[in-house]
Amino acid sequence: MKKGLLFTICIAFSSAAVFAQKVQKLNDYFPAPNIWQQKTPSQSGLDDVGIQKAVSFALANEAKSSHDGLIAQYQSFGKEPMSEAAGPLTYRAAATGLIIYKGYVVAQWGEPNKVDIVNSVTKSLLSTVIGVAVDRGLIRSTADTVASYVPFVEIYSPGSSNGSDSNQNDIIYPFASAHNRRLTWEVMLRQTSDWEGTLWGKPDWADRPEGDLEEYKNRKRNEPGTTWKYNDVRVNALALAATNVWRRPLPQVLKETIMDPIGASTTWRWYGYRNSWIVLDGQPVQSVSGGGHWGGGMFMNAYDMARFGLLTLHGGNWKGKQLISKQWVEQALTPTTANTGYGYMNWFLNTDKKLLPSAPEKAWVHIGNGTNMIYCDTDHDLIIVARWIDNKAMDGLVSAVLKSIVQ
Repeated sequence: MKKGLLFTICIAFSSAAVFAQKVQKLNDYFPAPNIWQQKTPSQSGLDDVGIQKAVSFALANEAKSSHDGLIAQYQSFGKEPMSEAAGPLTYRAAATGLIIYKGYVVAQWGEPNKVDIVNSVTKSLLSTVIGVAVDRGLIRSTADTVASYVPFVEIYSPGSSNGSDSNQNDIIYPFASAHNRRLTWEVMLRQTSDWEGTLWGKPDWADRPEGDLEEYKNRKRNEPGTTWKYNDVRVNALALAATNVWRRPLPQVLKETIMDPIGASTTWRWYGYRNSWIVLDGQPVQSVSGGGHWGGGMFMNAYDMARFGLLTLHGGNWKGKQLISKQWVEQALTPTTANTGYGYMNWFLNTDKKLLPSAPEKAWVHIGNGTNMIYCDTDHDLIIVARWIDNKAMDGLVSAVLKSIVQ
């Protein structure tokens, strides 16, 4: 009996030891502002030749889109109705990237200091400032309706009013319709809201319309939470709501709560559209956009992208300080029912390894058009930032890097 018990205990300890070996503790190195320590691949336990092959692969698979941002935007969305750009666009760099292993830079290519549009990676930063609002109690729960926080909004349009009390063209009610007033923060964050309306001159149906346009305009709205649809107009409505909750510009919120604490540079920018200005507490404030569909959104360099990726890799913790709650990160990594490959925007999940067959299922990627990607892998303590890589080459790059890990 005692021998059997001893055997069972030994097996239990052995299993625990094996499990501990599989669960890798993340390195506690965090880069200081303006400095990111580098190591050679071999110093980090990586195969030098393998890492060089990965870099060469990224360079060989640069996206074919124009380096002129305005032309690239037209190439992506020119066939859509009302596709004209409404926010700033710039010339981009060539293929660029970083490989961060156990916190250290082990490889880089292109122009990692070049400030370029990140497109829908912006959505991950938008959802993060909403997460901080939840953490601080400004939003009580993501199950709350957005309408209960945003009664109406005054558009900043000086000179447009004639002074008449009946002139209310400068007041909008983005969450007042029978459908929209039922929408929660949760369905807005998961892109399952089917929000209806026009914002900043762009109607919801103008973004990636499906089938016959007239039928699509007048279709019956889906029950909130049941249908996933990628739509930047709705993301912009969420950004407008978050701006009203914080009662100040979201770039200021992001700078104070996230970017400064993680030591980001002073070069990143977050823009809205030329007409996306509102009156907030007596001041004109730009409501920023959640991506580059019509220009605007976030512009930053690869190092700042990697810092944000490292923050999320560590579950919202930076040098022992919890900038985003662990609960929020867990929610962001919870699959959306209507699309199990998507968490909160713009956390793309590797559920069933559909997104990246070569990567662990627990990995996730912050993705924007371009393609711009921040690959996050806790199993290997790995961040990969790849900019302007062909979308179909993402898994090839990840595979090449993972194959170079020799210990």
